[in-house]
Amino acid sequence: MRKVTLFIAMSVDGFIATENGDVSWLAGEQSGQNDTQSYDEFIKEVDTVVMGYKTYHQLKTELSPNEWPYANCQTYVITSKHLANESNIIFTSKDPSSLVSELRQKQGKTIWICGGSQVIQPLIADGLIDEYYLNVIPTILGSGIRLFNRKFAKQDLHLVSSKSYNGITDLIYRRR
Repeated sequence: MRKVTLFIAMSVDGFIATENGDVSWLAGEQSGQNDTQSYDEFIKEVDTVVMGYKTYHQLKTELSPNEWPYANCQTYVITSKHLANESNIIFTSKDPSSLVSELRQKQGKTIWICGGSQVIQPLIADGLIDEYYLNVIPTILGSGIRLFNRKFAKQDLHLVSSKSYNGITDLIYRRR
């Protein structure tokens, strides 16, 4: 069975974006440093990406408008919109838990849960995330879109590793 990993950045106070979805604050203490080193290693083990439409739209229009950043992966975008599939991008209206449960049964590498909160929340609630890879950014937002925005049943985790660079702390947890 394939591993499902939530790899995501969050503020010190647990937000993944501002209230309007802005993520321009996702950086370390000093500009010009390599703040993507943990991502660069992580993505080597991934062949499937799952995200919601808002994350997809933000990538296509703001963060990487000229080139799809996950061209080497199969991407699933969960949306109620009826959109034509693109090269390596499948639009689906399946609920996140059903989709991920199906993908786990197929051959492949790690399944990356990329965002957003409406995709992440049901997967946490249904216990479908095997590994939490959290990049804690040295910023306190005070408000915004929370990573953990509803009550869940208790889930015990094991700290696999932690690393700090440029003020960012990477925490990797696995479900016990």
